[in-house]
Amino acid sequence: MNAVSQVFAMLAAAVHIIAWPLESFLYGHPRVRFLLTGSTADAPEVRVWRFNVGFYNLFLALGLVAGLVLLHSRHDTAGRAMITYVSTFMIAGGVILFVSEPKVWRGALAQALPPVVVLLAEAF
Repeated sequence: MNAVSQVFAMLAAAVHIIAWPLESFLYGHPRVRFLLTGSTADAPEVRVWRFNVGFYNLFLALGLVAGLVLLHSRHDTAGRAMITYVSTFMIAGGVILFVSEPKVWRGALAQALPPVVVLLAEAF
């Protein structure tokens, strides 16, 4: 896997690691709600859902980290497979986020663009 793909895999992991505490622990702050949803309106009924989605993002990030560790541990096939799968998963999530709520296009782009670069850089 080339250097560009690896750097963007780390960037995609970083985006999802940053999203984890924002969604799981800091969503109660109006600035965080605005960053994530474009609105400061509170929706306490989504607290459990947000908590879960934050950890979902953490686990996706750890999947990329595991793929990079495998890659650098001479398990090239497993590392590439893990990175490809998780990147594809992140891209699909970003597309679904955008289609379901276009006003959060920045979040969808942040979620999907780095893994798109991972896959494109590896393909060419």
